[in-house]
Amino acid sequence: MPVTAPHYLTAGRLAVEVHADRPALGRAAARAVAAHLHGVIARQGEARVIFACAPSQDQFLAALIDPAQCGLALDWSRITAFHMDDYVGLTAAHSQSFRSYLREHLLRHVPIGHFHPLPAEEKDAAAVAARYSALLREKPIDLICMGIGENGHIAFNDPPVADFEDPQLVKVVELDLACRQQQVNDGCFPTLADVPLHAFTLTVSVFRQAKRLSIHVPGPLKAPAVRATVQGPITTACPASILRLHPDATLYIDTASASLL
Repeated sequence: MPVTAPHYLTAGRLAVEVHADRPALGRAAARAVAAHLHGVIARQGEARVIFACAPSQDQFLAALIDPAQCGLALDWSRITAFHMDDYVGLTAAHSQSFRSYLREHLLRHVPIGHFHPLPAEEKDAAAVAARYSALLREKPIDLICMGIGENGHIAFNDPPVADFEDPQLVKVVELDLACRQQQVNDGCFPTLADVPLHAFTLTVSVFRQAKRLSIHVPGPLKAPAVRATVQGPITTACPASILRLHPDATLYIDTASASLL
């Protein structure tokens, strides 16, 4: 897709912005998210936000914590944060835990009001899922800041396990091969054998019920998933395709991830 970024288009209800590169994508998304959260806090006094934890989010989070890049100083004390997945058995201190990622890229930089960790190391997975589901149900989720996997997954809802009408909010899933290989491609694990087989994930229903979605998908390895999300059929073969039906969602891509459109 040869364009001069930024470029704007739509796919169903989904707004799509194409930016020149990863830093430009991150800044644009951070400015929009900061402005949105500022408005939510002004209207209702607080905001509940779910954050993705992946290298695709690095530039976005770096811009979001920097008022000079996102355009304003957020009142982080009024924000309650969640994360959307984590590997079964990993502790919060483990370097590849998503709680560790969020601590390094967000929580240690801003005075967040409250953070709800997903305790993936606990033995009773059903109890963990039930507790986290109850937290999510307490009030509506105002915003999800997220990515899309190389296989089109959102959170760890890979094609074999994604359910667009999932009755659960949190569940344990087996990660498919493409998803596990992505963790190696992203530099998160040295080899495929090191990638855990199972993870907790928020389900597709959580994304469908959230008030707003900000979706950040840079890089050439994401180009096939972006094409399937934007131009393919709405199917669990590409779970992210369901995002085209969300009433308030923006997909931020760069020229590399937009290359197949």
